[in-house]
Amino acid sequence: MSTDRTAGKHASRERARSAFTDAIKLSRDTGGPVAKGDVILTVKDLTVRFWVGDEWFTAVDEMSYQLRAGEVLAIVGESGSGKTQSSMSLLGLLPATGRATGSANLKGTELVGMSIQELREIRGNEISVIFQEPMTALNPVYTVGFQIVETLRTHYLMNPRAAKDRAIELMTLVEIPDPADSFHKFPHQLSGGQRQRIMIAQALACEPKLLVADEPTTALDVTVQAEILKLMRELRERVSAGIILITHDMGVVADMADRIIVMKDGVVVEHGTAEEVFHHPQHPYTQQLLASVPHLAESVGDEAAQGAPRTLIEVDGRPVPLTEPASGEPPALLMEDVAIVYPKQGRRAEFRAAEHVNLRIDAGEVIGLVGESGSGKTTIGRAAVALLPVREGRLTVAGHDITHASLKELKPFRKTVGIVFQDPGSSLNPRLPVGESIGEPLLLHEGLRGKQLSNRVEALLDSVHLPRAMRNRYPHELSGGQRQRIGIARALALNPKLLIADEPTSALDVSVQARVLTLFQELQEQYGFACLFISHDLAVVEQVSSRIAVMHHGHLVEVGDTIDIVTRPQHAYTQRLLSAVPVPDPDEQRKRREMRDAIIEREHLVS
Repeated sequence: MSTDRTAGKHASRERARSAFTDAIKLSRDTGGPVAKGDVILTVKDLTVRFWVGDEWFTAVDEMSYQLRAGEVLAIVGESGSGKTQSSMSLLGLLPATGRATGSANLKGTELVGMSIQELREIRGNEISVIFQEPMTALNPVYTVGFQIVETLRTHYLMNPRAAKDRAIELMTLVEIPDPADSFHKFPHQLSGGQRQRIMIAQALACEPKLLVADEPTTALDVTVQAEILKLMRELRERVSAGIILITHDMGVVADMADRIIVMKDGVVVEHGTAEEVFHHPQHPYTQQLLASVPHLAESVGDEAAQGAPRTLIEVDGRPVPLTEPASGEPPALLMEDVAIVYPKQGRRAEFRAAEHVNLRIDAGEVIGLVGESGSGKTTIGRAAVALLPVREGRLTVAGHDITHASLKELKPFRKTVGIVFQDPGSSLNPRLPVGESIGEPLLLHEGLRGKQLSNRVEALLDSVHLPRAMRNRYPHELSGGQRQRIGIARALALNPKLLIADEPTSALDVSVQARVLTLFQELQEQYGFACLFISHDLAVVEQVSSRIAVMHHGHLVEVGDTIDIVTRPQHAYTQRLLSAVPVPDPDEQRKRREMRDAIIEREHLVS
């Protein structure tokens, strides 16, 4: 039965890939066909400024480059360095306070200064964007299928049925589970990684000549990330698309980029081929950026199938509880045969998001939780802080059973736990300055006001490396990485005993990520809080966790010491997860990609 399902899934994906390749062969309004190697975008002296505090602030200063058909240009740098705004200005997507000058020529069409009506013909058709935060980019009141259909019917003459069929093909192509059913779901009903895949499907709908990918794999686990990057490479080859890749993940850059632009404070400090930048970086900032990249253990792959782990909690496919520690101190988190079920809604049957979960986190311990998007990682984290009810089993936090606790009983419990949400854009109140968002837990639980509250907020901003003046800004005025740091500061406000960190570094560039991880370890040692660290970045999880738990389809399939999981994984899914991790070296990553493709091809032939 399992083999039949695998074969069916593979056949469905191949049919979607073939249909998607053959179906879209429609004429373009601007320029006709493009040969690989032709210059499709020429940017010269592009400058972006914002009117802030009665003066102009320069976000991008005289940026120049060319992009050729079939080429991937990666723009890297710290959050706030101007890499996103430089690309958003090409489509006229700057806020009202922003102004772009200079030149951006797309196949003979000047984009800077173009009218909104003219830009509407370009957006989605000639240029598409994969935005960084899918929850804020997707419309929450429309189903995800409708939003893909809308893109198709805006640019092509298609009837509703044909557009729906094409949308389902696209959703199959980016591996959305049960695409025919997911077509009718709203964004909030999908996991973070699934929402990102919907964004990618929408961006690829019209096979654009230029694709701006702003952190396209931020919310994706490494296995799906590898599939999406492969899909983008195929798109580049199939229609000679040029890709501007904006990312902080240097492994993704090594996997995709032909050329790299490094930006700092709005200025291009280095520009060269991927081999030149990775192997012979010239600017001190580039050298610092590469030194900040976390590296997964070098022995991964060579020892992946050797030895046996010291700790494994799988017995005949059903996890069993971990053994009691030597000390008698109650665990910070204890889940015993827990099942979490989303109830029936209308005609949609109830869904068991996680079941038979047995997990123990002792005081002061950090456990990493990894797995594919939709595997139940975030569900486990939200249940741990009583944001989701437990249907079966027993949930204990710091010695207190909260399995069936009432809202009144949960109020004092809230002081002992903190959570960093995956999507900083939707977790912060857009109507409050970020300083008030950070101070809100202190006001509600500790009653701090005035100068005392202000001092605590400023200290928290210092701890996450943000200027104190930023407390008066609103979330939409900050970059994605800056918003994520605000979320971390808010979660740490009450010095929790248990912290649920749901992708806390997913939106951070590597240099800031390194500082935040160092800060996290310092704070964890200082205050001794326990942490469930949820992430798709195995290199980050390895750096901060003493043990790693692996989830697959709502089950914990493997739990063990970090070194054992990373170097000697026992479960087939864990081995596949590790093989998909990109490494920040173009030559090594090319070899890993070829090896992984060969493994997947063999699996398909066997199935």
